[in-house]
Amino acid sequence: MAYGKRETEGVATLADIEALPEGVVGEIIEGTLYVHAQPRAGHMNTLGSLHALLWSPFQHGSGGPGGWWIQVEPGIRLEGSPEFIPDVAGWRRDRVARLPTGSWLVAPDWACEILSPSTRAYDLHIKQPFYARIGIKHLWFIDVDARTLTVSELRDGLWMEVGTYGDEDVVRVPPFEDLELRLGALWPFVEPSAGI
Repeated sequence: MAYGKRETEGVATLADIEALPEGVVGEIIEGTLYVHAQPRAGHMNTLGSLHALLWSPFQHGSGGPGGWWIQVEPGIRLEGSPEFIPDVAGWRRDRVARLPTGSWLVAPDWACEILSPSTRAYDLHIKQPFYARIGIKHLWFIDVDARTLTVSELRDGLWMEVGTYGDEDVVRVPPFEDLELRLGALWPFVEPSAGI
């Protein structure tokens, strides 16, 4: 199932998301309900690997500077967009001092989307411009198939690509320049093929 718009009576609400069938994920962006299939194992493995690389040094302060909240699939509610969910997102603690008890009510400082065949167009054509409109400063796209990380920064309301990095790269990229990231750790482990 590729992503698609789901027709609702008027502006989409959380009730529309709650009415979706099992295995279908929904987000409301600027009043429109978008749906897609639940992510698969490779997507979730990469998501977990990224969270593990960032959480300890940037949220917990172990081996890194701390100062962030790093969340997997956080529910975010903003005016006009009562539910959208980046794959991974981060908030600077100097801007958001406490972890909320419910949904996040403030746009993150950084978001990362893991591109998959069913959500690639949605992430690039719907979410990327939406993230610029709400002022997210840093955006990463991880392409599991191509084994790349693309890093962008928001400058004067437009995304400026900082760089695209590959499988063997060790990088220091915004907003997490304080730590070297080994990109090979992000990809799902693949068993070597049998034979030569």
